[in-house]
Amino acid sequence: MDHHADTHPCGGEVAPARVAPCGAGVVTSLDRVFRDDTPALQLRGLTKRYDDGTLALEDFGLEIPAGAFFGLLGPNGAGKTTLISAVCNLLRVTDGEVLVFGEPHDTLKARSWVGLAEQDINLDRFLTVRETLEYHGGYFGMDKDEIEGRAEEMIRAFGLTSKRDVRAPKLSGGQRRRLLLARALMHRPRLVILDEPTAGVDFELRQELWAYIRQLHSEGTTILLTTHYLDEAELLCEEIALIRGGHLIARDSADGLREHFGVNRLEDVYVKAMAS
Repeated sequence: MDHHADTHPCGGEVAPARVAPCGAGVVTSLDRVFRDDTPALQLRGLTKRYDDGTLALEDFGLEIPAGAFFGLLGPNGAGKTTLISAVCNLLRVTDGEVLVFGEPHDTLKARSWVGLAEQDINLDRFLTVRETLEYHGGYFGMDKDEIEGRAEEMIRAFGLTSKRDVRAPKLSGGQRRRLLLARALMHRPRLVILDEPTAGVDFELRQELWAYIRQLHSEGTTILLTTHYLDEAELLCEEIALIRGGHLIARDSADGLREHFGVNRLEDVYVKAMAS
């Protein structure tokens, strides 16, 4: 049985936003001075053209400071999934550079610093909750004692104690979503990428996941969140980037984006940005 087939282990104040004119390429939107840490993520000239000719990303640039809570918003087909896949080595880029805390993204060190909770539930149907976490820890070189202790910590943290020996197909949808996040955090990544983490979950679980993600961020973990819930982005994220057609349109705080676009709601910012 090949578990790799079913389970990928990567599973202050800000200046006004700048908006890129059509065809102008990448936006560098903030004139703020970030902390001295090496940025958590640097994308330079990132381009991805698929074999069928589809251009998903074009000369895309983005820098996320260490310790940030950063949101990425855009419609389906905007390039968000391609961007995440590039960072997590799930596809080969056509051109450009990806650095994770200053390291090339395809090095073992950089890979170990990234945790990915994907939107699609891609759990191995033959593994129990505990085995899922232990397998993931082993993939990232954790020793046996560390694996056992960390797995139990994650099981307790996500309310899966009574399900530790249950296989994924027998879990509820909410429990699977919890396990996805627990797996992403198992190896203690410095950068956690959450791709639609609350998609399809009920209100109670959504609140629980928000609380845990906020706690994680307060402890210094850098968070990159993609979501279609604009209220989620506004409540959680310090900065939000808008992406459309493989290009960065604007980035700023929610207040900064509203001010720039001259509207009162983030929903109206989104509509204006995507229509411009």
